[in-house]
Amino acid sequence: MNQRLTQEQLDRIIVELGRLKERQEQELEPEQVKQILDELNLPPELLGEAMTQVARSQALETEKRRNKLIFGSVAAALVLIIGSGIFISQQRSSSLARVAVQSEKITNTQNSGSNAEFFYRVTLKEAPVGQKLNLSCNWINPSGQTVKQNSYETKSITTSVWDTHCKYTLNSGAAVGKWKVQMLLDGRVLGEETFEVK
Repeated sequence: MNQRLTQEQLDRIIVELGRLKERQEQELEPEQVKQILDELNLPPELLGEAMTQVARSQALETEKRRNKLIFGSVAAALVLIIGSGIFISQQRSSSLARVAVQSEKITNTQNSGSNAEFFYRVTLKEAPVGQKLNLSCNWINPSGQTVKQNSYETKSITTSVWDTHCKYTLNSGAAVGKWKVQMLLDGRVLGEETFEVK
């Protein structure tokens, strides 16, 4: 043998040779097997079938262990995915719960006809940076009926103080009296204002 070895390689080879020798010592020669079977009064002609059964049994045990490992890995992955989803959902809910109205006001403009366009301008505080918000506005007439609902998704929030608005055009036949507008975030009322229509 001309190949040069490092001390570490030599140590590994010695360990492996020791394992091989031990395994070889544990293996029985065919004559020894026949002698043991004779002593136990067992038919040697069934040896092949018995060895096949042992091999099948070992293969089945190996497959069971592999299936347990696969099942355990899949279960762990599912737990991790579900747990992550719950955590992210809770984080989002927590950040949305902090969103509130910092300031709000109603403005209106008169169109060329007799219609008036009302704007509900809202400045939010604690807006979640990097997320989009699902907002809606309810326009409620003096009799308490919601006559218009605006629903929209904001652009991705870039600052924790965020300006947004919704609008509604009242035609000339709109009911006179005190109107109300509400802004909602995922169904939760953030703020509301009243305004007079004459």
